[in-house]
Amino acid sequence: MQEERRLDVLRAIVEDYVATEEPVGSKALVERHGLGVSPATVRNDMAALEDEGYITQPHTSAGRVPTDKGYRLFVDRLTTVKPMSSAEKRAIASLLDGAVDLDDVVQRSVRLLSQLTRQVAIVQYPTLSRSTVRHIELVALAPSRLLVVLILSTGRVEQRLVELAADVDDESIADLRAVVNRAANGEIIAEANAALAALVASETPVAPATQAVVEALLDAMSDHRSDERIVVGGAANLARYGDSFDSAVRPLLEALEEHVVLLRLLGEATTGEPITVRIGHEGPYQQLSSTSVVAAGYGPGEEAFARLGIVGPTRMDYPGSMAAVRAVARYVSRILDEA
Repeated sequence: MQEERRLDVLRAIVEDYVATEEPVGSKALVERHGLGVSPATVRNDMAALEDEGYITQPHTSAGRVPTDKGYRLFVDRLTTVKPMSSAEKRAIASLLDGAVDLDDVVQRSVRLLSQLTRQVAIVQYPTLSRSTVRHIELVALAPSRLLVVLILSTGRVEQRLVELAADVDDESIADLRAVVNRAANGEIIAEANAALAALVASETPVAPATQAVVEALLDAMSDHRSDERIVVGGAANLARYGDSFDSAVRPLLEALEEHVVLLRLLGEATTGEPITVRIGHEGPYQQLSSTSVVAAGYGPGEEAFARLGIVGPTRMDYPGSMAAVRAVARYVSRILDEA
């Protein structure tokens, strides 16, 4: 009974501190939350929570604020991912359904996440190495010029312009299209790469058009820029945390310039992994020990090709942020699956 009441007190402290941005006192807790006990009893519970490291007193005359340990207990035991409202679901659908390509999906997702959570949003582009080839298209732009289009399972599209040494007719292009698709379709990038390379090696002599198209495809498949490519949005939301500028905002603003840092904050994309929450000192960078990250993997089907999430000071709305990240990740995954 006493343990449950103390957990209720901790939940109330976290919720009030996030909402008011002020240290929380026992009298305010009793008035706002109807805990059914006296302020003196709440003070005793707060003292016990402080002794156990879940809350701390920033100033002698102030109330209490949660510690990283307190936030962790709140996330793990005292909160559930609240469902998105109908209005929020409609907002997600209306914004993301209008996306025309992968770049548009990523940009819209960043904007949406930052608006829903009022935090800094980060979206990683799908990792090329974990993609599979969905289709290869060859388009004749001129008798001796082809546009090679590589379409991947993540929705990513790579295009290469190929200049041929001699003219090719429609029948030859159709035959070549069939050959490269037969070799690469449905294969992960590494295996598609090997199959196409073997295709050239097995021909003696190699037809110039085949050589040129395969080289263009291998170049497109070896383009790893997107593996470290991310988009960031909502940095202006950090203005809400002016009181935490030196401890949380300044280090985070500096980190936003380093994409490698942000990728480490998001963590690795893992198939079937639920939402991950890293609080304060749990993160990989000591200088960002006053910030938290809420992230989830996304990708077509059951695969997680990349991650998206939000980052901000530890004093954040964890239930709301977790709900928004989960909803956007699921919706983006569905879009990629249907693409």
